[in-house]
Amino acid sequence: MHSILPFIILLGLLIFVHELGHFLVAKLFGVKVLKFSLGFGPKLFGVQGEETEYLVSALPLGGYVKMLGEQITEEIEPADQARSFAHKPIWQRFLIVASGPLFNLLFAVLVFFLIFAFTGLPHAKDGTTIGQVTAGSPGESAGLKSGDVILAINGQEITKWEEVSERIQNSGGGPVALTIKRDTDTMTLTGQPTVQESKNVFGETVGKRLMLGISRTDEVDYEEVSLGQAFLAGLSQTWGFIYLTVMGLIKIIQRIVPASEIGGPILIAQLTGQQLTAGWINLIHFMGLLSVNLGVLNLLPIPVLDGGHLVFFSVEAILRKPLSMRTKELWQQVGLLLLASLMIFVFYNDLMRIFAKS
Repeated sequence: MHSILPFIILLGLLIFVHELGHFLVAKLFGVKVLKFSLGFGPKLFGVQGEETEYLVSALPLGGYVKMLGEQITEEIEPADQARSFAHKPIWQRFLIVASGPLFNLLFAVLVFFLIFAFTGLPHAKDGTTIGQVTAGSPGESAGLKSGDVILAINGQEITKWEEVSERIQNSGGGPVALTIKRDTDTMTLTGQPTVQESKNVFGETVGKRLMLGISRTDEVDYEEVSLGQAFLAGLSQTWGFIYLTVMGLIKIIQRIVPASEIGGPILIAQLTGQQLTAGWINLIHFMGLLSVNLGVLNLLPIPVLDGGHLVFFSVEAILRKPLSMRTKELWQQVGLLLLASLMIFVFYNDLMRIFAKS
């Protein structure tokens, strides 16, 4: 329950933002919206508006906005065609479908903007405190421990972590004498740097360098910024996560990142609980990251997703005529099969992680 309730609330909010994008732009273009649902499957409860039914459904892993004329086989009375989705210009249909993912990306910008506006911009805390010593590393062999403060290397005083890396690189591979402060004691320990592979966030080797196997503390300081700076930082943070999400998908296709790393709802629920334990700021930041992921993944060119519909509209614009109903139905079935297969796979991965820990 510690993880499930926050997960449902967080996911529900992101789904609401996504569907709100479809809903508002559909209304803007005069399309009649029949239903606005959080969740799929059987209706739990709802409210009937003037022309739209607002409801919550049993399965919380998604939602939908049902518009007049949206279904492929739906027949529309002539009097209702002016408010039918299918009878709107193709550019309007494109924007209605694209607005869901776009709202998720804009929501992420808002989330990060608010974080930076209230807390300031985070910067790695300046200093030479060791945050982590890798097991089996030269640093561990030398006797270094987390929390040690490096005062000097080979007799040269240092005050910044960048200087730690620089001194180790300039050692030529020879032993380095580290003067450290541990609690109230000052001592000198000698470590032998070794050549190790540098890896990026995807686990790819990007080079080799001399290392002791130590890393800086993850403590941060916060710099107060103006609202304009906070907004620009929110845009930058969102773009950074968009890039990482897209590159992550590419690396999975290239088999650089193993498919077993893909997680589903169970993993997200676990991560939500962990972020909540770490603090509300962590949870809100995680929500922004998930919003980016939801926006990007919905733009994938899979027929049942928004991206698949955008592909259909693009082809229709190029051919200057809609695809045949048979072709759309066939691709919808392919998309459902792909999506169902992916859901089964991510649930399998999530369960394997749980069993591996038990």
